[in-house]
Amino acid sequence: MHYVIGVDIGTQSTKALLVDGEGRIIAQHSQGYRVDTPKVRWAEQWPQVWLDAVESCVNHCMAKSGVHKEAVKALCISSLYGGSGIAVDAAIKPLHPCLIWMDRRAGEQVAWVREHVDLERLFAITGNSVDSYYGFTKMLWLKQHQPQVWANTRYLLPPNSYINYCLTGEVAVDHSSAGNIGGIYDVAARGWSAEMLAALDIPLAMMPERLLYSGEAVGGLLPEWAQRLGLAAGMPVLAGGVDAAMATLAAGVTRPGNHVAMIGTSMCWGYLNQQVDARHGLVSMPHVYNGQQDLYIFGGAITAGASVSWFREQFCQAEEQQAKDTGQDSLWLLEQSARKIPAGSEGLLFLPYLMGERSPVWDDQASGSFVGLNLYHSRIHLYRAVLEGVSFALRHNIEAGMRGAHSLDPRLIVVGGASHSDLWMQIIADVTRYPVYTIVQEVEAALGAALLAAHTVGLVDTAQMEKGWVQLELRAEPGAENVQAYDRAFADYLKLYPALKPVMHSLQTS
Repeated sequence: MHYVIGVDIGTQSTKALLVDGEGRIIAQHSQGYRVDTPKVRWAEQWPQVWLDAVESCVNHCMAKSGVHKEAVKALCISSLYGGSGIAVDAAIKPLHPCLIWMDRRAGEQVAWVREHVDLERLFAITGNSVDSYYGFTKMLWLKQHQPQVWANTRYLLPPNSYINYCLTGEVAVDHSSAGNIGGIYDVAARGWSAEMLAALDIPLAMMPERLLYSGEAVGGLLPEWAQRLGLAAGMPVLAGGVDAAMATLAAGVTRPGNHVAMIGTSMCWGYLNQQVDARHGLVSMPHVYNGQQDLYIFGGAITAGASVSWFREQFCQAEEQQAKDTGQDSLWLLEQSARKIPAGSEGLLFLPYLMGERSPVWDDQASGSFVGLNLYHSRIHLYRAVLEGVSFALRHNIEAGMRGAHSLDPRLIVVGGASHSDLWMQIIADVTRYPVYTIVQEVEAALGAALLAAHTVGLVDTAQMEKGWVQLELRAEPGAENVQAYDRAFADYLKLYPALKPVMHSLQTS
């Protein structure tokens, strides 16, 4: 029997899976950590945290399974979108924390780009827009505010690329991670854009010369790391890719029109297409499978599950204490109460812009708000409004995406932590008008990485690859009465941001 390992480096934890050629999970392990937020709207992490977590998770999988190291045929790493990338020197030593996707400090650089760069040319070349979400604006922040770091930087490496270097000694970047940087990647040519790098005054030499598709091997596992991980030296380590695209692959998305919402800390809704128009306001990159032809095009909310976690931590001490006393989950307790609240939370709306917002708003000064509050509303109304607000953000992105998609499948697949909530799945079905399917298995991006590895080493053929390993189950279908209520609420939701934008910006600068 042969096996592969899929790893997903997430924002708050890393997971590893040891999987056989049929997709059966033989062993799994995860390790948590925190995001560093030294200032308002800053979010960064040192790569050593990720490297330690990868070592621990893979090592535990091998120890738990008892599988012989020679039977493991490949390792593939999915990772969070690393924003700026990790600034490393000529010895590939990290010089500065990685400004991750959640970081919104580069507003000044966004304004500079809008004033000094031909935006229509940038849109046409990269298939992406301009915002402090994108890595190229974060790179410009490093250049301006950390000149000594910038002067000593040899490469800017995405998280998975840095880990791959540690494991193999080889520097390479996968196309999905390169495309997700925005601004500097030519989506049609599938390579760095010398024209845009020159326009932005970012040295081409800082971009690794070697670009690989996600299923290609970066190199063989170094003997030192083979010993530390319990694997065979020389085993291929694949290029891997961005977690949202990997989760989409795990959900069986291999053909144009397939679409998936990944709702964890953030929310990403994406579909496959072979062309992109940046004016629709979504993010694009080569897909992690068949990336030579297919693009993964997505939009999303910065704080989805993070909005729920924030609300629970700040306002739900009673449920937290009850959960400790009874052994129940506090979110389950909140859900039972929120079920009694009608669709629309009785006139209450929530904008989930707690760290600015990505698509299709693209405003790093946007802020969260509850609108419609009165003395009648309880904490439970607010909790349900949070679930509905993230669902409205999902519909907002779907409607933007439909302007660029030829057609979308008549079902919506949802993966991530939100899929554990029956109430939230029903709200999403009612808000989006799509039947909602979830994955029976509880892992997403790490399973996509394992599936890609299995395909690369021949454990899975192309037909099996397109079918995938996962089992889907129908979780919720739209209900006519709630659909009508949410259509009315969504129309008001769309009016809120334009109306509140001047106040949001004033509060950010006051």
